[in-house]
Amino acid sequence: MTWQSVVPDTYALGESPFWHPQEQTLYWVDIAGQQILRANVYMGTVQAWDMPCEPGCIAPAANGGLVVALRDGVFRAQNWGGALERVATLDYDTATVRANDGKCDALGRLWVGSYDETKSARAAALYCIDARAGGAAVVTRKAQDALTGNGLAWSPDGKSLYWADTSSHRIDAWDFEETTATLSQRRIFQRFDPKPADSTSAQGGYGGRPDGAAVDVEGNYFVAMYEGARVCKFAPGGQLLAEFPTPVQCPTMVCLGGEDFKTLYLTSARKGRGTGELERFPLSGGVFSCRVEVPGLPAHFYQESKV
Repeated sequence: MTWQSVVPDTYALGESPFWHPQEQTLYWVDIAGQQILRANVYMGTVQAWDMPCEPGCIAPAANGGLVVALRDGVFRAQNWGGALERVATLDYDTATVRANDGKCDALGRLWVGSYDETKSARAAALYCIDARAGGAAVVTRKAQDALTGNGLAWSPDGKSLYWADTSSHRIDAWDFEETTATLSQRRIFQRFDPKPADSTSAQGGYGGRPDGAAVDVEGNYFVAMYEGARVCKFAPGGQLLAEFPTPVQCPTMVCLGGEDFKTLYLTSARKGRGTGELERFPLSGGVFSCRVEVPGLPAHFYQESKV
């Protein structure tokens, strides 16, 4: 597997990539840089849109534009660069918690995980935002007691939901009832060895912790391993199928896209990484792509009432 740079620049904390099939465009966010970005990957051109605070995740909307989870709430933008209209407020303290990884399910509900910046209070949770009925969006907390919500994905048949707590080095799976968005039968999908207290990325030996994820049409789960310099591919049953070394120490999230959905895109982090690491991995913060054999699933679009 050979990774290619998608765009020439690097970003502080790239996250939440998705492929827009109608536009044939790659979208992602720079959380720390407080920007939403999109690229024509064929031309290598990038557009940046400044946000008022950190964007944790984005998703395409069926009525056009984007839905954006910012630190202080969920917003709709009807078009690129347009006004941000509040959809919902999530029940956390924005002084110490912000929105993080998220995406839409097959019925168009937005799911957002949060990030506990105290790294101790276990205040992160997983929220479902449903705006399909019109009026105020319905916000439901679906899981909690986490530090860093990440790794959100669904199986192709919609019967399983995956969610990771990055700091706990753990990915869980639930049975998912799509119509009611009900989670049940929680179980451990993967557990990874913790980082040794005296370990540094330069020493090697640490495999990283689970960050953002994507699923292909066969149900295989791809996950970026932050600080592990790799992407792991797991079978639906949990078996490790492959490891893909990355040109960065801190890959952050993957998505599948391109015309045939056989291009694996990868974002990464640069902010806060040491001088030695950046010397070894000068492309840290870049966006990359490689080809895979099995296609992925198109991004689900956010659904809302037109009334």
